[in-house]
Amino acid sequence: MAIWRLYLLPLLLLVLLRAFTSLPTQAAARGGADPSSGIGDGKHGSFSRNLLQDKPEITEEMTRGYMSNSELEVAVKDFGRRCANVSRVYSIGKSVNGSPLWVVEISDKPGQREAEPAFKFIGNVHGDEPVGREVLMQLAYWLCDNYLKDPLATLIVENTHLHILPTLNPDGFALRRRGNANNIDLNRDFPDQFFPINDDINYRQPETRAIMSWIKQEHFTASATLHGGALVANYPWDGSRDKRKQYYGCPDDKAFRYMASVYSQSHYNMSLSKEFRGGITNGALWYPIYGGMQDWNYIHGGCFELTLEISDVKWPKASELLVIWKQNKMSMLNLVASLVKTGVHGRIFAADTGRPIPGSLMVKGIDSKLSASRTFGDYHRILAPGESYEVVASMEGFTPKRTRIMLEREAMNLDFILDPDGTNAQTKPLPNDCGCDDGVKPFLIREAYLWMYLLILFFLLALYVLFRRRISSRLARNPPKRPVAV
Repeated sequence: MAIWRLYLLPLLLLVLLRAFTSLPTQAAARGGADPSSGIGDGKHGSFSRNLLQDKPEITEEMTRGYMSNSELEVAVKDFGRRCANVSRVYSIGKSVNGSPLWVVEISDKPGQREAEPAFKFIGNVHGDEPVGREVLMQLAYWLCDNYLKDPLATLIVENTHLHILPTLNPDGFALRRRGNANNIDLNRDFPDQFFPINDDINYRQPETRAIMSWIKQEHFTASATLHGGALVANYPWDGSRDKRKQYYGCPDDKAFRYMASVYSQSHYNMSLSKEFRGGITNGALWYPIYGGMQDWNYIHGGCFELTLEISDVKWPKASELLVIWKQNKMSMLNLVASLVKTGVHGRIFAADTGRPIPGSLMVKGIDSKLSASRTFGDYHRILAPGESYEVVASMEGFTPKRTRIMLEREAMNLDFILDPDGTNAQTKPLPNDCGCDDGVKPFLIREAYLWMYLLILFFLLALYVLFRRRISSRLARNPPKRPVAV
């Protein structure tokens, strides 16, 4: 009996040790499960970097050199005044403790609706990852200072609407912790496609609700959130249906891998990663999370969002911020510029009225639908270059139209003019967001008017010729009598 107990004690210790080591670990950047969700992360494999280590205490010395929330607010407003010709400053809401969530929009026509793609950068989602708030302000100032001087800055300002939210979690930053003032991880607070979590709006955090309302107000083409604790570009899906750690790609997996590669390959050394091939990773393969912002943006906003880990250290010394900015500068610029330089862009019109319509765009073989804007009927479809695609435009009451394209490295313009299907044909122009007529008619409509004018002109010319012939004929039969001299 004593021998049996002797063997039992080590066995129990081994079981307990195994149980503790298999518990999900709270990650420092995108990882870790929301404790309220009841969804674990599963095994993390060999990944054991800064993300899964115990969080070091954030000392006063570490925060020195970073802008406080009040200093950041002053910087944002100063930027708005200094760069008023290419920017506007607005708030999308407030944090739990009442801090405004300030956004800087950069464009040659800020605040105006245009048939251009829109991109958003979000920093400081996690309060203890403040690198993004500093780097994004550097990006804003660089674009302002180099507009009309640098071709890339000019391209971005004149052809996109760039929205920058330096901090989504000012309360967490002030408290020097990951979660917000309610200690909720904002990157686990969104509705999830696989599990019924965060579905009750009454329990949703004000910062989360602000993002969700923002997506409905703006027609974002793409987006990226900036985190710290690793060096990699992460793309959907972030979770898997069976909660296992595995590659779980979304319908636009090729396009997302292309976007992530644009960032990684433009970076100082991200693409040289020994942990992540090419410096990019599928979220579910890295480690699954649920209730994340990235997947929600893609599903509910048609917005292609990346999660960018831009610093190995979560809270680096302030003296390192300039180096981190320089290492990520070209990556951020090239990612935004890729919305203009690649993909398929165009507008959808109604053939009977010549007005733009908010139709839908689908690509054969990709189970994802993109909606055109209500104002201009414009769409901006991100696709991996170097492949052939069959693009289909449709809208209720109209006959769908499809065409096959070969997308090279450069962007392609592709407009669609949809004919009413005869059963639910539109009898009056559709309203747009601004309630105005943009005055642009499709090429075929203008051509029809031109032919009508030419026919009328031809008819009038024919009448004139006929009239002249009749007068000449009468004069020939009855020449005028000459006066006789006496």
